[in-house]
Amino acid sequence: MVISNKSEYALLALLELASCYPNGEALQIREIAALQDIPNRYLEQLLATLRRGGLIKSIRGAKGGYVLARDPGKITVLAAFSCMEGSDIVVSNPEPTPNTVEGELIQEVWQEARQAANSVLEKYTLQDLCERRSMRKQKELMYYI
Repeated sequence: MVISNKSEYALLALLELASCYPNGEALQIREIAALQDIPNRYLEQLLATLRRGGLIKSIRGAKGGYVLARDPGKITVLAAFSCMEGSDIVVSNPEPTPNTVEGELIQEVWQEARQAANSVLEKYTLQDLCERRSMRKQKELMYYI
């Protein structure tokens, strides 16, 4: 299974937007790019894809930027991944297997691996990831005190 930079950067951007969702604050591209160390031009393309996919909205004006289109508890990691990659998880299958009993068995294993990966990504929402991030940051602060 390979997660592309595109999907990883998109998830990082979505996490930043999810953290601002409760107060309704919009984030600009340059803010997200600085917070997550993502190149501005690349982030523009990613956010356009997320907007077309219905996961985020753009707001025009002086206080404009990007916001989540819906509650972070209703956006799964799988939805974000599918928006960026155009499909569910692809578990790499290096070569097609021959049309034999053994080949069919191998294909069944690959299919099960795909289903397991999709199941895990569907289990987590942006809200879950935000909560985990908050807990980890609190642990880091306690460690330094």
